[in-house]
Amino acid sequence: MHAARRRTALATTAVAAVALTGATVVSASTAHAATGCRVDYSVASQWPGGFTGNVVLTNLGDAMSSWSLQWTFGAGQEVVQAWNADISQSGSSVTARNVSYNGNLGSNASVSFGFNGSWNNSSNPAPSSFSLNGVACTGGTNPTTPPPNPTTPPPNPTTPPPGQTPTGLVGWATQNGGTTGGGNASPTTVSNSSALSSAISGSGSAVIRVSGTISCSGMLNVGSNKTIVGIGSSATISGCGFNISNQRNVIIRNINFRNWNDDAINVQTESTNVWVDHNSFTNGYDGAVDIKRGSDYITVSWNRVFNHSKSMLLGHSDNNASQDRGHLRVTYHHNWFDGSGSRHPRVRFGNPVHVFNNYYYDNDYGVASTMDAGVLVEGNYFENVDDPTHVGYAASDPGTLVARNNHFVNSGTPETAGGVASIPYSYSLTTASQVKSVVTNGAGTGKIGL
Repeated sequence: MHAARRRTALATTAVAAVALTGATVVSASTAHAATGCRVDYSVASQWPGGFTGNVVLTNLGDAMSSWSLQWTFGAGQEVVQAWNADISQSGSSVTARNVSYNGNLGSNASVSFGFNGSWNNSSNPAPSSFSLNGVACTGGTNPTTPPPNPTTPPPNPTTPPPGQTPTGLVGWATQNGGTTGGGNASPTTVSNSSALSSAISGSGSAVIRVSGTISCSGMLNVGSNKTIVGIGSSATISGCGFNISNQRNVIIRNINFRNWNDDAINVQTESTNVWVDHNSFTNGYDGAVDIKRGSDYITVSWNRVFNHSKSMLLGHSDNNASQDRGHLRVTYHHNWFDGSGSRHPRVRFGNPVHVFNNYYYDNDYGVASTMDAGVLVEGNYFENVDDPTHVGYAASDPGTLVARNNHFVNSGTPETAGGVASIPYSYSLTTASQVKSVVTNGAGTGKIGL
């Protein structure tokens, strides 16, 4: 049995509020109207090694069409995942920029965003100052407008507008034009297999919200330009899986897959730009997430696989080089392989395949690089894994594998060989020793506020 995950809400909320002119950091109650900005920063919940931060930015100056908010962490905190903002971090300096749907910020208007972060368990203070579009938020002027209605709560920072792609996507799915799924399409909610099958078909843009448990069998075909997302933590697909074949631009998030009788998610036949994020997989027949037959530009992130054997296959056979070489480029990050058997992933031909910041616990083996594949394995946490990595596996010829900055607890020595192609996108690594805490508290369903 695995220990239950726990988040403890803080009894008090750390808040910083600042304005653009002057020289003093003031409280939220006094910085209610000035030429500049107000920032309300709070720690909504905190657990060993991780926390959730919420930020509300109020523009008290002229209207703007884009915004960039900067701050500095004072105790080594690191942003791991964000929503409603694009967040980058260099050392202790953090920059949060608007995304496509919230750049316009009128006078006295507010925008909210949130993030999951890591901390060192000794202190987690709020930043003491912020700057907006490069101008320091340091003080206040005489009020020029009445304060916002104090009875109106700020927007929910964990829920993006319907249809919009949440932030947090990194890796190969950001390339080749990016992955937006159904984009701005009005959401459709489904609660049975026939409605689900109909909603996910065709190539038109659609956002499909899964409600409750949907029982089905076989494989349901998913068309291009779809976002399929579960509502809450209980949305479940039981007995069947999704087949994405010769399609592009698909997002699957926040769904419990169980008891599937083929694959849970099968990406094949040169499908591109797929994001599989924050799902849970248990007790299925074959692969949880299998990617094959020339598919490309895919990110698999923040998923949990447990009570299941064959997790994630990349490349279906040794004799498919003609279709697979130059493709099968996939990023696997912040997944929780929780006592699952093998294939985390098992790779053929793809180069570079990027495996970072995953938590491996009590697995038969971790990553296998075969058939001239090139795999970068970095910043992962391996616990009770005798064979963290293989170079070559079973009857398959070896690939290449680079392992760096990983953390090992009661685990064997990784096999490595050769080099891999360079990674073309930017990403931020969680410190390997913190990955277990960050991933076990952030992976799986019910963590993205939908």
